[in-house]
Amino acid sequence: MILIDFFSMLFLLAGALFFLAGTVGLLRFPDLYTRLHALTKADNVGLGLMITGLALQAESLSVAGKLVLIWGLVLLAGASVAYLIARGALLRGVLPWKR
Repeated sequence: MILIDFFSMLFLLAGALFFLAGTVGLLRFPDLYTRLHALTKADNVGLGLMITGLALQAESLSVAGKLVLIWGLVLLAGASVAYLIARGALLRGVLPWKR
């Protein structure tokens, strides 16, 4: 039982680090497109790691399945929203950052 708790904690901490990395990318990157990329990628991986850590602690397979389903829905929603934001910005003339 202690080994499962250790791996659960490890996945949760790794997920939190990915969320932190996404936030740092949001604050430090120069334009909308790179910020959007950093945020969506890091948050999706971070959420996946957190879901894995929580699924290890789940009482049943149905609870773990619901967590994975939630992660899948968040992946779909995040990709769709990121696409819509980037497309809207591009149509309004927001150009990608160039050195």
